[in-house]
Amino acid sequence: MLTSWRAVAGRSRAAEAVGAELVARWSEPHRRYHTLEHLAAVLTAIDRLAGAAGDPAAVRLAAWFHDAVYDGRPGRDEERSAQLAESALPRCGVPAARVAEVARLVRLTAAHDRLVPGDHDGEVLCDADLAVLAGPGYDDYAARIRQEYAHVPAELFRRGRAEVLRRLLATPRLYRTPEAYTLWEAAARANLGGELAALAAPQPGGDQAVQ
Repeated sequence: MLTSWRAVAGRSRAAEAVGAELVARWSEPHRRYHTLEHLAAVLTAIDRLAGAAGDPAAVRLAAWFHDAVYDGRPGRDEERSAQLAESALPRCGVPAARVAEVARLVRLTAAHDRLVPGDHDGEVLCDADLAVLAGPGYDDYAARIRQEYAHVPAELFRRGRAEVLRRLLATPRLYRTPEAYTLWEAAARANLGGELAALAAPQPGGDQAVQ
């Protein structure tokens, strides 16, 4: 993992320290989905979509920070992650304009539907972050998200999760870059629709694992 970090942050002593801190954060024991595995998947998806970005380095740095703070508090986690980027990246010698772009992108991941047309960096990051929705491992992803919200009662979780799924399905396009749309849109909508149907079904014996 640190090889990909060094490629965008450099090998200074400060960059090495920040990279080690980020790996430690992504490895926290309470995480089930937002782990190093997720980070690696997002970075791989960015590699595939990078040609559509205006500043691919900023997008990759934003991927490293986008869930660096993760306490299961949507909105607050992204804000604290952006603040961490604003604090850490200048020590690594990242130019101020790129630091600002990274922080903006991290905040954008709190609500992917806030993307505006022409935000190419935002499109690449958000599409990469949502690539999991189209994967054959969708059920495992959903189960891991449920584990991260194990403190939330089953019925409350189902209602909240169903609202998230409906909002996603209501968007004209889940993926904004042409390549991601072609690759993943249909499969993601099928996965989301299947989970929403399962949430609406009777729940014998208690909870069902979903995000």
